[in-house]
Amino acid sequence: MLGQRLEIRQGQGLVITPQLQQAIKLLQLSNLELDAFVEAELEKNPLLQREDAEPAGDADAPAVESHDAAEMSFDEGRVQDADRALDARSDDVYGDASPGERTSDRMEDVGTGEAQPGLNDWSRAGSGGGLPDGEGREQPDTREATLWEHLQAQASQAGFSPADHAIALSLIDGVDEGGYLRGDLNEVADRLGVALERVEAVLTTCHGFEPTGIMARSVPECLKLQLVERNRFDPAMECLLDNLDLLAKRDLTALKKACGVDGEDMAEMIAELKALTPRPGAGFGGEPAQTVIPDVHVRPDPAGGWKVELNADTLPRLIMDKRYHGVVAAGARSDTEKTFVAECAAQASWLVKSLDQRAKTILKVSSEIVRQQDAFLAFGVEFLRPLNLKTVADAIGMHESTVSRVTSNKYVSTPRGVFELKFFFTAAIQSSDGGATHSAEAVRHRIKAMIDGEARDGDVLSDDRIVEILNEAGIDIARRTVAKYREALRIPSSVQRKRMLKAG
Repeated sequence: MLGQRLEIRQGQGLVITPQLQQAIKLLQLSNLELDAFVEAELEKNPLLQREDAEPAGDADAPAVESHDAAEMSFDEGRVQDADRALDARSDDVYGDASPGERTSDRMEDVGTGEAQPGLNDWSRAGSGGGLPDGEGREQPDTREATLWEHLQAQASQAGFSPADHAIALSLIDGVDEGGYLRGDLNEVADRLGVALERVEAVLTTCHGFEPTGIMARSVPECLKLQLVERNRFDPAMECLLDNLDLLAKRDLTALKKACGVDGEDMAEMIAELKALTPRPGAGFGGEPAQTVIPDVHVRPDPAGGWKVELNADTLPRLIMDKRYHGVVAAGARSDTEKTFVAECAAQASWLVKSLDQRAKTILKVSSEIVRQQDAFLAFGVEFLRPLNLKTVADAIGMHESTVSRVTSNKYVSTPRGVFELKFFFTAAIQSSDGGATHSAEAVRHRIKAMIDGEARDGDVLSDDRIVEILNEAGIDIARRTVAKYREALRIPSSVQRKRMLKAG
């Protein structure tokens, strides 16, 4: 039987306010997305302005409202509860600063544990560019990808290890508008602390990117890559590429003699060259991809250790104009006007506080990552340590999801190049002797180094033999793991390598 009745039930629920959602969202925005978000807020909120703008209103009123971290009054517990609802687990999004502590006024000195004078109020420390994303923002850019974006997308899908991906991105940075690689491979190898042979191996993989001939270091190499793809690269064509100066002079007699072909063959070879593309990158329009702007700078400290600083240029300089607030509040007559002014004031105050706390959280997480990976910064990619979100979170008293948000779309500039913060998180492989664990990336590096030495030693190593060598070095690893790493590095099996060694 259907009927109606009135019941009273008691239960607990969590209401995630727009401000709490904003606090969580701000933490994971990149510096470009953050500036776009700030621009949208500046358009909506008349009480917000950039610090370098002229304040409006009465000159006798207080100019701006500035916030200290110790004055922040939003409920950290509610932020934790909000993250529990979003992630089904607890989180302390802004629980990294104790009352009275102003990490925004400090610069972390990793290694010495001391704090040095730094920039004041990170929410007012600089400005950057922006890309649209999210509510109140413009639609995503629909332009065609530039050459650099095209290459970076292919590098992301090439199956590179994190270290090799960093090498590939460094090489792509050296590509010009025509598609030629102008960077120095020795410089890349020295900066990243890897062998030149490893950089050359990554470049060989990049030579397989589209368009064919991309990232060549010379015109002959560019044409060779295209001829190889067409299966038209033979000794005669190789000789022709080695003597392009004679072709430019139209000295066909000397050219035919050098290549050992007759006039008919020479005409066909020249026709094939004319069908190739000497500037494979010229077909991509638009401006070059914008260089990644790091959120954090890491520099060596002359006294030892590393100095970690936030990049002031990526942080919006926002203030709440209390002078103008006083003017519009005094002029508000209706309840609607008064409510609007009050909401704008509350939102402006919250945003300034949130930006300050976001910056401090990024600094704290970055400093701990640098502490954990100081060996990589000092000695190179082979010395990457095993690191996961939980290790960093436990060390600084945050939740894993907070660390995950902080490290998303954030970049750090180091003496070895610019890396995404997530680059420093690598899986751990247990030690066979019960000692310290080993980074998966460092183990991959060892495997590749051993296989690279086969041509020199003349002894092809099977996966089982590699396991034995690694076990002797104190690395507990299974054969299937070695095979997985070898395949990820695009290295053939021992049987295939043995055949290649005999054929070569």
